[in-house]
Amino acid sequence: MHFDRFTIVLLVLRPDAPQLSDDDADALQDAHLAHLAGLHESGFLLAAGPLLGGPDSAFRGLCLLNVGSERAGELMEQDPAVRAGRFSVVVLPWMVPGGAMSFSATRFPHSAAEAAGAG
Repeated sequence: MHFDRFTIVLLVLRPDAPQLSDDDADALQDAHLAHLAGLHESGFLLAAGPLLGGPDSAFRGLCLLNVGSERAGELMEQDPAVRAGRFSVVVLPWMVPGGAMSFSATRFPHSAAEAAGAG
């Protein structure tokens, strides 16, 4: 049997994440979203979104990439929110039976305003 290989990256809120002003947090979120959109437009990122585990959950986001785990880790370490110390990454290789998953063309938002429909 053939298996397709993907990489899951979990974004985890660091316990020592810096405290940011509202303006700085908004700017960092926009930079984070722009990074993800760029990865998608470059063909590396298949899907991404927040994890809705509640305010006490450290798990904040999940990304699915179509590159190996080492490359996925490198790409996600370039995320401005990771570089700023807000998130750490957990990289997990993942296999599914070949052809079990497919992805439609879409556009990822480049900012929180765009995600909310205002941009």
